[in-house]
Amino acid sequence: MDKIRVLIADDHAMFREGVRALLEKSLDMEVVAEAVDGRDAIQKCRQLEPDVVLMDVAMPGLGGLEATLEIKSALPKTKILALTQYDDREYVFRFLKAGAAGYVLKKAAGHELVSAIRAAYGGGLFLHPDVTPAVIHAYLQKEEIFNQDPYELLSDREKQILKLIAEGMSNKQIADLLCISVKTVMGHRSHVMEKLNLHTRTELVKFAIRKGLLPS
Repeated sequence: MDKIRVLIADDHAMFREGVRALLEKSLDMEVVAEAVDGRDAIQKCRQLEPDVVLMDVAMPGLGGLEATLEIKSALPKTKILALTQYDDREYVFRFLKAGAAGYVLKKAAGHELVSAIRAAYGGGLFLHPDVTPAVIHAYLQKEEIFNQDPYELLSDREKQILKLIAEGMSNKQIADLLCISVKTVMGHRSHVMEKLNLHTRTELVKFAIRKGLLPS
């Protein structure tokens, strides 16, 4: 029987070790790698092409959402599960829109995480019970949200740039992190400001905070 090949992306070593120990008890799973941040997760996914990635939200450098967008673009068959302490509906909604196969809270029981991995691997969707009502509400309101929210006019890359600017990164730092040119970053930044009708970095940061793009 082929095992489900799992990559764990989290910046806390003890948490990764605990998840690895849990998953290794399941005969149908194997942990093929661990990643300490989003950039590390992207590189190891490209090398190993795991079946399922357990992705933390808040990590130093490139965060989980940005890494998810990159991995799904390069490896569309790889399933990604957000595994986080944050139950904010904005995070849930954005991960699902980025192509994640589920959203699991770190307070979940071990058997729930195992079930989530199996569901994602099989092409299903897994949501922790605590976030399900928020997702249903967002789905029911999605047309209204899309029509009223200028944030939804941004491309995935522009959303990445916005979040990284809000985190205080310079154009050069963003370019190095995303492996693109500074000129490209500046172009995306200009488009973001135009679409959101913002004019300064401070306004961009305030907008990002209002949208819940940064952990509180």
